[in-house]
Amino acid sequence: MTSFDSSPTLSAWRAVLALAVVFVMLATTGWTAVRRQHADAPREIAFAAWARDRIAGHALPATDAPAYRLARFFATLTARQQVALADKYPLVVGNMNGAPVMLRYRANRHALSRAEREERRRTTDGRLSPDGRHQALLRLERFRSLLAKDRQILAFDPSGRGRVAEVFGDLDRAERVSVVVPGVDTNLLTLERTGHKRNAAPVGMARSLYGAEREALPGARTAVIAWADYTAPAGLGVDAALGGLAANGAVRLNALLGALPGASAVSLFCHSYGSVLCGLAARGLPDRVSDIAVAGSPGMRADSAAGLDTRARVWAMRDSGDWIEDVPNMEVGGLGHGADPVDPEFGARIVSADGAIGHSGYFEPGTESLSNFAAIGVGAYDTVSCASTDRACHREIPEDARA
Repeated sequence: MTSFDSSPTLSAWRAVLALAVVFVMLATTGWTAVRRQHADAPREIAFAAWARDRIAGHALPATDAPAYRLARFFATLTARQQVALADKYPLVVGNMNGAPVMLRYRANRHALSRAEREERRRTTDGRLSPDGRHQALLRLERFRSLLAKDRQILAFDPSGRGRVAEVFGDLDRAERVSVVVPGVDTNLLTLERTGHKRNAAPVGMARSLYGAEREALPGARTAVIAWADYTAPAGLGVDAALGGLAANGAVRLNALLGALPGASAVSLFCHSYGSVLCGLAARGLPDRVSDIAVAGSPGMRADSAAGLDTRARVWAMRDSGDWIEDVPNMEVGGLGHGADPVDPEFGARIVSADGAIGHSGYFEPGTESLSNFAAIGVGAYDTVSCASTDRACHREIPEDARA
């Protein structure tokens, strides 16, 4: 930041401008801007049928039971019984924290196949508008892409705007797991992109990080999750200025983290609004989460890194050309997301983002932002490049925490 950016007069005017913009949005969209995403009929039917069903004479557990109970339930089943449940209830088992990872992959392939058939039918449904049939075609293309032979889909819900989580690497055997938490406009159709924007989408971010981690520490057993399994704000409207969707996402994130297999160390890589979610999740993170790294953050809903109340190390970066720098760091009546994580007074470890281009370029190969993320993900903290405002960002990290 320059001294001009931090001048009291400018900060005051930016705050006033931000409030004015927020109130205009509220006037045009209403205070109840967060619209609930209603589940599609197939999902409702599946969950209702699961609740009534039995296996080997015993009732099936509640789908919202703690992950450890669900894991214990699946451990009591034979392999044939597990497969039978996954094939019969793919939308249930495929999204069930506590179910074996490989079983979830199988269930989600079935769920995707069913969704693909339904969307193919909708593309020729004359009752839909032309735009409706076009949206069906886009969803059909996404389902077909996700059904590619080697893809590992950990979560899949086609209802509403859609939610997905994909794994790169062997999650069951990984010694270190990284979770990429994306921001605004994350949904089924924006999950992946092609061309020069591919590394700005959740799947591209995770795939790029996975490759960089393998380069940073060859032979390491790592896995990366592209976690687009929450309802993100659509555009830079009121939802993006509020924390409601982030709070709901934080619950979902902690549920996933608490159910990951093994005892691997976990690092979170949170981009843009995803950093708001990670900030709200911080207090409830499992102890195995060693690091939270944020990029292009509008704030983490805390006044300081200490205010996150987490044992995890907090890292922050921002490219000099990122427009998020011009968003006022404030919180008034629930609007805004609080202090700037790259402000030295916040107390995060500030790392270099050299090479990243703007708000969406942090996961581009060849950038210091990506190499720093990879170093954090594999525990090679000594190789992290600090920002000029924090020359000792890898200070005081015990040896037993390193790769």
